[in-house]
Amino acid sequence: MKNKHLFIVAVMLMSMLALTACSQEQEINATEGKLKVGVMMSDSGLGDQSFNDLAFEGLVQARENLEVVFDYREIAATETYEKGVRDLVEQDNDLVIGIGYQLQEALETVASEYPEQQFLIIDAVSDMENITSVNFKVGQASYLAGMTAALTTETDHIGFIGGEDVEIINNFYNGFEKGATAANPDIVIDQEYAGTYEDDKLGAELAEGMIQNGTDIIFAAAGFTGVGVLQEAQRQEVYGIGVDTDQYFQAEEAVMTSVMKNVDNAIYQVVERMAGGETIAGENLEFGIAEEGVGLAPLRVADFPDNIEEQMDAAKEELAEES
Repeated sequence: MKNKHLFIVAVMLMSMLALTACSQEQEINATEGKLKVGVMMSDSGLGDQSFNDLAFEGLVQARENLEVVFDYREIAATETYEKGVRDLVEQDNDLVIGIGYQLQEALETVASEYPEQQFLIIDAVSDMENITSVNFKVGQASYLAGMTAALTTETDHIGFIGGEDVEIINNFYNGFEKGATAANPDIVIDQEYAGTYEDDKLGAELAEGMIQNGTDIIFAAAGFTGVGVLQEAQRQEVYGIGVDTDQYFQAEEAVMTSVMKNVDNAIYQVVERMAGGETIAGENLEFGIAEEGVGLAPLRVADFPDNIEEQMDAAKEELAEES
């Protein structure tokens, strides 16, 4: 009887080993011949309803339409950006993507050690030969937002609240200002920087101060701080403009539109090129209206001028020709 039990155990172990080997073989066969992409998410991770989610959506589309498989890492699991990037390189991904300028240092550190590995950074510019840089002409979409605000305001007084006083945020403001003044040369624009992207309460405080000063539309380019801006705008019964994704759901009675960075489109286009056999390393790619990289969310909530859509379409055509 004892020998019979030992025999059964031995058979079970052999079966488990065979299943494991079969599973590993199936995994290898599933990825063989496909482009492998690894993504290191920024600190907000999946579920941010912004850059990380958009990047994921772009790769899901690539997986469905192209010969692509992908994996990702979040800093909650890896503890540092650099460790996550290294993990993805060691997994033999053909392309490793860093989402956001915060990852530039980590990506460049690892890229210097793996000169044959291709990397991609979103929202930053690297001069390393094996890193492709992807940036967005946010000034174009912000120009449209500025026009919309200036044509819709009842006080001729609008506002801008940015996360940090850095070039990438200033690009939003500069486009917003140009569009607003083009539509209304007499417009007054208040400008504030929170110094953080993570404080919704501070965003609400800054918005309250602007509203008390007479603004009736505020454009927030400030991450989670900006969510506080939009929600305070709703409490005060004025309007807000969101950023990066369509932020209408954050304050459905206030968000008149959002300046969108179509990170999903940009990543899909880059991966499509690589899947087609192109080498992209070292390029500095810019995505604007012409490339479907930026745009405005649908106009909602506010009482817009009757001809605003025609004015927006004409402005889009002019901006696309500048690309």
